[in-house]
Amino acid sequence: MDIDLARTWVQAIAAAVDKHKDHLTQLDSAIGDADHGTNMHRGFSAAVAALAALADLPPDTVGAVLVKTGTTLISSVGGASGPLYGSAFRAMGKVLDAPTADTEQFAAALAAGLHSVQQLGTAQAGDKTMIDAYAPALAAFRLTADSGSDFAAAALAAADAAEQGMRATTPMQARKGRASYLGARSIGHQDPGATSTALIFRALAETMASR
Repeated sequence: MDIDLARTWVQAIAAAVDKHKDHLTQLDSAIGDADHGTNMHRGFSAAVAALAALADLPPDTVGAVLVKTGTTLISSVGGASGPLYGSAFRAMGKVLDAPTADTEQFAAALAAGLHSVQQLGTAQAGDKTMIDAYAPALAAFRLTADSGSDFAAAALAAADAAEQGMRATTPMQARKGRASYLGARSIGHQDPGATSTALIFRALAETMASR
């Protein structure tokens, strides 16, 4: 991944969130505050605008693109989404202090992002949160990269694993976040955070496939 691809990834996320914002809100209306789609749309639209505003002084590393994205998400998104997604992108960006990143470096960045989210939200796999899509995506990315496959193949495997993890949240009972207040009533609903996380990894796969 290089600087232009990092920017394209953020743009692809914004486009995916725009396309699916109503679905994200519908999912969140069942077990949350019914604002996840709106919040994610606001945040990634703001991130794209913030990156575009840097035309006179463009980022000189992949990390700078992701840190700017994360900082913008934190400042523009309400609720839990801004801090969680913002901290993930900032943590990834701090690892990638170079004009390009290979699969091994990007895997380390994804791991840093996951660690940041887990520290902030104190969630683990099985709690019915974004972690249930993020953790398997990271594992699949690493496994595919370690097998000798290229970045695009690792990103595709991560996207597929994230979507599988997303679907697996439906029968879970939420143990973290707003949905946890519903107890057993949270069972049978797909987690909106896992869904938006899957969109982020699918956008990565599509970005790397198009390079």
